[in-house]
Amino acid sequence: MAQFPRDRFDEVPEHDGRVGAHRAPRDPLARWRAFGIAALATGLLVVAGVAGLAIISDRVNLDLPVSLPGAEPSPEPTETPVETAPPVTDPATITLPEGFSITVLNGSGVTGLGQQAADVLTPLGWPVGAVTNAAQDDLPTTVVYYDDPTEEGIARGLVELLGVGEVEFSDAFPGARVTVVVGADYAG
Repeated sequence: MAQFPRDRFDEVPEHDGRVGAHRAPRDPLARWRAFGIAALATGLLVVAGVAGLAIISDRVNLDLPVSLPGAEPSPEPTETPVETAPPVTDPATITLPEGFSITVLNGSGVTGLGQQAADVLTPLGWPVGAVTNAAQDDLPTTVVYYDDPTEEGIARGLVELLGVGEVEFSDAFPGARVTVVVGADYAG
């Protein structure tokens, strides 16, 4: 075998950290650093976007825990009194809409209690349409439902005439403008 004189290429240290085609081994934390930088950049972009939307559009209300420059603080909510219509107990004092009728549903579980409520209203001139059982027969309280805000006074008047109950605005009973659901609190 031929012997060559030593030169500078023979003096390369054996472990200089390079492997293969002059590549150093990967740093084990390099992937975590890249992930952290990407997560931080994403978070900053999301916060900047939300803050920008809150500033340029008054329709976006995100209730951010920090105050943004130019954002006005929201006023404290105040309780406003709920206006109610006066009760109407006599149908002769108002003009009832054409086809107006009251539906009475018995939700008390006591047989005939719905008819007793209808018998209180009919002699006073209130047009009672249907009297039947409700889908539930264990309702504790009487509720008078109305589906038109102008008929709130009628519903309040029926509660006053029956002596018990609550008034609630609802369109859950189509076909009847005012529905009386008799509960267990109605004594007849």
